[in-house]
Amino acid sequence: MMALARLLAGVAALSMAFVAPAPAAARVPGFVAISRADPSILSDIRYASRHNFIGRPIDGYREPLCILTTEAATALSVAQRAAVRRGYSLKVYDCYRPQRAVDDFVAWAEDLGDTAMKAEFYPDLDKSVLFEQGYIAAKSGHSRGSTLDLTLVKLPPRAQPAYRPGKPLVSCKAPVSERFPDNTIDMGTGYDCFDTLANTLDPRVTGRPLDNRLLLKRIMTDAGFTNYDLEWWHYTLAGEPYPDTYFDFPVALRSI
Repeated sequence: MMALARLLAGVAALSMAFVAPAPAAARVPGFVAISRADPSILSDIRYASRHNFIGRPIDGYREPLCILTTEAATALSVAQRAAVRRGYSLKVYDCYRPQRAVDDFVAWAEDLGDTAMKAEFYPDLDKSVLFEQGYIAAKSGHSRGSTLDLTLVKLPPRAQPAYRPGKPLVSCKAPVSERFPDNTIDMGTGYDCFDTLANTLDPRVTGRPLDNRLLLKRIMTDAGFTNYDLEWWHYTLAGEPYPDTYFDFPVALRSI
């Protein structure tokens, strides 16, 4: 009996050694990280950090990555080459955005008491009107994978100081010398500025900031992107591959 018991125990141990591992989460085909597709493109993924209009990392941003559909990534690389020829680099702030992040935005917008970042990102707006005026919505083109937010940086890029939570906030509408010291060229407002001054062709924006916005628009349009005219930083690939699909996989290399 003891010999039989030892034999059965050995068989059990052997079978345990060959148990197949649990399958990994399915990867989503057709997407690529820009850091791999074109490492020359700079990034400052704000929603993976505390420097955004909520003031904390957003749900679904597990890594500070720009993920795009392969078609959008290819077109963005074309835009980057055009920018470099002019002495600039593109810098992305946000790319693919999972639906869970959009839901996080909505939940935050419904909490009217949380205005921690108001002084920088929506200095002249009451938070209660962010839905009504279209700054927050239940769906975002970013979740389709071919929309991104970006700007231009003069080459060679200057060092950008780290964002320090708790430091006094400065309005996104303030002069560029007073705003957060982003290393980008002056676009007339900071990124994610909830104000009509961020409209691409707002008539109050003139001189160099307007020239800079038009330069970015020309570079991106020539590469096949279309600007959302209410936000100078927002572009979508024309003919995007998933025009009706809103994805929800997390922003992480293991997703793609």
